[in-house]
Amino acid sequence: MTENKKKQYLTGVKAAIPVILGFVPVGIAYAIMARQAGFTILQTCVMSLTVFAGASQMMAVGMYVQGASMIAMILATFILNLRHLIMSVCVVNRMRKDSVKIKLLAAFGVTDESFAIFTTEKEEKCSAIYFLGLITVTYTSWNVGTLIGAVASDFLPAIITASLGIALYAMFIGILVPNLTKNWRLGLLVVLTAVCNSILTQFMESSWALIVSTLLCAFIGVFFVDLEVDVKEENKNGQR
Repeated sequence: MTENKKKQYLTGVKAAIPVILGFVPVGIAYAIMARQAGFTILQTCVMSLTVFAGASQMMAVGMYVQGASMIAMILATFILNLRHLIMSVCVVNRMRKDSVKIKLLAAFGVTDESFAIFTTEKEEKCSAIYFLGLITVTYTSWNVGTLIGAVASDFLPAIITASLGIALYAMFIGILVPNLTKNWRLGLLVVLTAVCNSILTQFMESSWALIVSTLLCAFIGVFFVDLEVDVKEENKNGQR
């Protein structure tokens, strides 16, 4: 690795260090949930190594506990991760000078956090090497958290491991709340999705009810939610 590439890589590593504080605890929570669901330590860790998607992994584990079919779990996590298609395009678009192979490797490491850091960085710093530095930290911290949680689950008191079962809900609330405060229509759509899911669970399996309600309300949201509200709000804050 040349001196310039080494500098780019280390810059990416440094930029991602604050993310460790979030990835390790959630990785621990996921691992404890997986172990409670009957996963072995190896299965728990391999899932993090190959999937690397916190919310999806926790959702899949939750659906597994409810007895959902493999098809339902795959479809639900696919829908949840559709945003990664757009994020990956945005990330790769800033790597015009890099090879396809390194772009594909970088795409695997796209998360909400690495996407946010990379796309808000200055254009001249946005190289694949910089992004690889980012995902080295995020990928490592997520898997370290998973390993800690998988091993520690055999030693932690039952009351602590049980309390971490709410981690999935806390994660989604943390993602939703900042956006809901800026757009009341988005908040209403979330409520509508929850109501729709509750009704559908009376007529079908909860896993399929989740998928159907998500797709249905996402379609409604295309015509109902006005994302320009967020843009206008951000412009106002930027002008102050």
